Amino acid sequence: MSHIPPGSSRRQFLKAGTLATVGGTVLSALSPSVLHAAGGDVLRVGIVGCGGRGTGAMQQALRADPNVKLVAMADAFADKIESGLNALKGQKDIADKIAVDNDHKFVGFDCVEKMLASGVDVILLCSPPGFRPAHMKAAVEAGVHVFCEKPVAVDAPGVQAVIEACKVAKEKKLSVVSGLCWRYHPAVIEAFKRLHDGQIGKIVAMQCSYNTGFLWNNGRKDNWSDMEYQVRNWLYYTWLSGDHIVEQHIHSIDKLAWAMNDEPPIAATGTGGRQVRIEPAFGHIYDHFAIEYEYADGLKGFSRCRQQGGCHNDVSDHFYGTNGTLHVKGEDTSIVGPNAWSYKAPDGVDHNMYQLEHNALFASIRKGEPINNGEYMTRSTMLAILGRMAAYTGKRITWEEAMQSKEKLGPDTYQFGPLPFPEVAMPGITEFV
Repeated sequence: MSHIPPGSSRRQFLKAGTLATVGGTVLSALSPSVLHAAGGDVLRVGIVGCGGRGTGAMQQALRADPNVKLVAMADAFADKIESGLNALKGQKDIADKIAVDNDHKFVGFDCVEKMLASGVDVILLCSPPGFRPAHMKAAVEAGVHVFCEKPVAVDAPGVQAVIEACKVAKEKKLSVVSGLCWRYHPAVIEAFKRLHDGQIGKIVAMQCSYNTGFLWNNGRKDNWSDMEYQVRNWLYYTWLSGDHIVEQHIHSIDKLAWAMNDEPPIAATGTGGRQVRIEPAFGHIYDHFAIEYEYADGLKGFSRCRQQGGCHNDVSDHFYGTNGTLHVKGEDTSIVGPNAWSYKAPDGVDHNMYQLEHNALFASIRKGEPINNGEYMTRSTMLAILGRMAAYTGKRITWEEAMQSKEKLGPDTYQFGPLPFPEVAMPGITEFV
């Protein structure tokens, strides 16, 4: 896939003299961040959401290019900024790339707007997914390149907002790179190239699994309001995470979409529930899902995910064709059948997909060749949301119905204080909106 830069990420930026030869009309069309990347050396990076995934993404961003600086951090909570900053400073190879002054630590629900006003060239959107559409819109309007963690939204109106933001990003020649990291893994890229070349024949069925154990929980302190408690434990509230089928299993569902060249299904049915993880500490989300996606030619994709302790774990994907089967499991990826194949890593090839997606982002900025992952990151997010809708309601829901859904999750305004706790969805009772 052309969006993977060959070899390691090295400085490849346009010289100011080269830009001087470009017509003024073209220059005026470029965003401030594009001009800065082309004519300046240091790329100023900001991060929104300073938890574990956010600080991990920032480490990769700082390693992706020799001349980047972390200059701003934003989070709803000041303590998350400090813990994230300390974690980053503990990485000796990037410590000298951290230049965050106290007045560039932005706290609160308006932290993104404050950060963008401070001046950054690249922003990493790593806050809970419920905030992502608003953050994405603000970043693009400010003319900033974006790394956007998965999923991009938790409801259909949010997906539609991100679709529009990605269109504007393309017009502004801004890079938008998705956190759907398997699209940047060399073994999986090669596997899907072979699938699309017909090496297993016509796909007749697909199956993906993301069965894992329990995840973290931050408990509750006496001085936390309902809003603070939910945001600090965002995994367990659909308005913040989308439920684990959207927040985590999207990685697997994205591979179903990839196999189908990102063409959506016609409908989905499914089931799910809350069987083991039932305590109030786990909010109102489910702990298991099983979804059947229907495609126009009769093909079906079967998706299952589980977050239950003490069970067999399985994170793998399988594509059954008329002339073989593709099994995808990281570097342990293979085709069984007449065109048998197993992935063998070439010498010197980096397989850290988390690093590779950032290498691609920063290389695209330096070269002035924007990447825009907007189409597949919004399609795959909506595919996961469709599955949740089908399981929550117990109904067969078409792709068109899901895309046109008016259900907007979460409060109308964000402020610390009382916030009703959502009820657990009940199939056959919970209505599709």
